[in-house]
Amino acid sequence: MAKHQSASPRWAAIHALTVLAEAGSFTAAAQRLGLSKAAMSQRVAELEAAAGVPLVQRTTRSMQLTDAGRQLVASSQGAFAAIDQAFSEVRDLAAMPQGRLRVTAPVALARQQLVPLLPGFLAAHPALQIELDLSDRLRPLAQEGFDLAIRHTSTPPDTHVAWMLRESRTLLLASPAYLARRPAPREPADLAAHDCLAYPRPGETAAWSFEPQRPVGRGVNGASAGGAGRVSVAVRGPFAANNSEALREAALAGLGLALLPDFSARPAVEAGALVELLPGWRPVGAFGTHIWAIRPYAAQVPRAVRALVDWLAERLP
Repeated sequence: MAKHQSASPRWAAIHALTVLAEAGSFTAAAQRLGLSKAAMSQRVAELEAAAGVPLVQRTTRSMQLTDAGRQLVASSQGAFAAIDQAFSEVRDLAAMPQGRLRVTAPVALARQQLVPLLPGFLAAHPALQIELDLSDRLRPLAQEGFDLAIRHTSTPPDTHVAWMLRESRTLLLASPAYLARRPAPREPADLAAHDCLAYPRPGETAAWSFEPQRPVGRGVNGASAGGAGRVSVAVRGPFAANNSEALREAALAGLGLALLPDFSARPAVEAGALVELLPGWRPVGAFGTHIWAIRPYAAQVPRAVRALVDWLAERLP
């Protein structure tokens, strides 16, 4: 009995080590476990003392597991994953979904589309809690412990379970004030002479691509043609931002033309504050064509995850 009592706390420390290996830092691991960074470090230190060998190599900027640490994690993380799956299956036997859902989503999409829908969802599922991470960085779901990610993309990763929530269009827009100063473009090539508000992406030059809404016989003069009538136009302007809300506000202020997702632009378009341009052309490649819910593959999808996905699929505008 004494042996069992002395060993029991060790399982929590071994689990903390497996989470540390997945998260890649003491800070991220502590956040996942709901601990302080000091408490996380203490668990690992106590485990190292019990094992009699170093398990983690620490520097001021990074950490990595030793060979002994990697061996311990490789031997135990499968068991912890099985325990977690078993607990999820038992929890799903409850009459209603319960527990905490960790969800990550892009900033603008979350603010404009998800957050307004969550109060109703939580009222309908009072035993659930949601922790929402707003980030435009693509977070590794399994590594950082997320149950679900909302993505605005054209192709979800084939290594994940994915549910399509709704289609999404990209619109070329300008304010009436801007169009009072500059004539509206009639074809994509005209954009080279306009102030264009770009969404910068690392390693890419600022260029906007379009495909005709109907087939055309030849490319457009002044723009490089791609397959199926696609054209690409180099653009420049006084402002760029890696956030669609910021680009929308700049367009509303009359700074220039912007490509925006339909969900970000819809209220301004309906109010007449932004005007859609080039109706015969479809912007491509700037933003995703669908909004997806994705999660790491598992044999069983928790009821809480399924409930949130169904709620969003039914109510996303």
